Amino acid sequence: MKPTHARSFKSLQRLAAAGLLACATATGLVACGSGGSGSGAAPLPPAIGAGPVVDAWVTTGDRTRLLAKESPGAFGDAAVLPIQIEVDAAQRFQKMAGFGASITDASAWLIHQRMSEPQREALLQELFGRANNGQGFNFTRLTIGASDFSRSHYSLDDRPVGETDPTLQHFSIEPNRADLLPVLKRALAINPQLSVMASPWSAPGWMKVNGSLIKGALRTDMHGVFADYLVRYVQAYAAEGVPIFALTLQNEPHFEPGDYPGMRLDSAARASVVGKHLGPKLQQLGLKTQLIEWDHNWDDPAAPLAMLSDPVARPFVAGVAWHCYAGEAKAQQLVRDTHPDKDTWFTECSGGEWKTNWAETLPWLVRNVLIGSTRYGARGVLMWNLALDENFGPHLGGCKDCRGVVTIDSNTGAVTRNMEYYMLGHASRFVRPGAERIASSTVAGTLDTVAFRNADDGSIVLIVCNSTASEQRFTVRSDGQGLPMSLPRESVATLVWKPTK
Repeated sequence: MKPTHARSFKSLQRLAAAGLLACATATGLVACGSGGSGSGAAPLPPAIGAGPVVDAWVTTGDRTRLLAKESPGAFGDAAVLPIQIEVDAAQRFQKMAGFGASITDASAWLIHQRMSEPQREALLQELFGRANNGQGFNFTRLTIGASDFSRSHYSLDDRPVGETDPTLQHFSIEPNRADLLPVLKRALAINPQLSVMASPWSAPGWMKVNGSLIKGALRTDMHGVFADYLVRYVQAYAAEGVPIFALTLQNEPHFEPGDYPGMRLDSAARASVVGKHLGPKLQQLGLKTQLIEWDHNWDDPAAPLAMLSDPVARPFVAGVAWHCYAGEAKAQQLVRDTHPDKDTWFTECSGGEWKTNWAETLPWLVRNVLIGSTRYGARGVLMWNLALDENFGPHLGGCKDCRGVVTIDSNTGAVTRNMEYYMLGHASRFVRPGAERIASSTVAGTLDTVAFRNADDGSIVLIVCNSTASEQRFTVRSDGQGLPMSLPRESVATLVWKPTK
């Protein structure tokens, strides 16, 4: 017989106890109640006892379940399946800041200009709030000046060719007032715990060796002026009621894109700007904004290590940020092992039309971005554009088929929630600011996991990803009790419970 999702968990237990149920999965995750259908194996004891009740949310690669809440189970003295996931809340690691995506110029323009006021408010409540199954995003990133996802190329102090402005008399955040600041301020009003970081894609062209926003390196005689430029940005946003908790010196500093703002800033130059100029200036002004190094891919850990080898710059650096586009998340640990006093952040990864198969890409994102980055120390996890339109824009140069966390129809304001939305939601809805990552075991090539303990109520959040092409049965073990479970192929589940101890 085949149970449906409408059956209660206790009904499944009764079937299991009677030896009639092998492992009820339907299209989602449920507790596993017996040893195997038609195998002759003895049925497992019911998976419920005096232990904590467990709630579960599931997303499957076939999209039949999208952050769908499953019937709860509970820990008990159940038989142990061959695959076990051990959760140990006594082993504690980094404290989490949150999950979210970047509010790019494109995202802000779409939300502010292409949605009605009711549509806009509903979306911002959904993304940044927690009521009514809101995503609870509490981490975001801004671009200081334009990126490829801007409708024009600009800095915050543009001058005509041949002119410079070393005293920054013409510095202004006016380009951000029409769309970005209104959207950002509303997000902060909805979620006052929202942590905002910012990154420049380029210094103003007149500070660079080639005089252009596109390509080129920062002039050595402009190191101090560029530091002043970033300080002015922090001060201007503070005056708007938007605290910038962290800056990176340069987005992807070893990459010079050919058709949108970018700037090469090697490790020695970054150390010079931070150690001799930006770090001391922030300190002298009493500004608490943290400086985060690197902000580029996993494949070059030698670059942040080189910057951090500078004894003058190193004390001013609070952490190291990473992107997903090359290399593996374990590179984060190499840098953290060398500099255990520096925090780890994951600040960019984009979905796109180059990978549209949910069954392949959803597990990859969960395994590498959500689980991999946090298991290797990340305190926060960001995807790239919060929102893009039906044509993967607006953009000017750069990526032509990047996908936003949500897609906003530029004609109607209708919202489509993409796989990145569901991936992030498996953490952001349940892991709150201040939560600590705790120990959880994984099964190489089969099940990847990460676990957290929320500080406010002590609840445990366990994220489990099955990247394989077959259903996986396993037992979650915590505080000496077990819960047999089954997870469909190419899917992710979030389990939440409050320990009784």
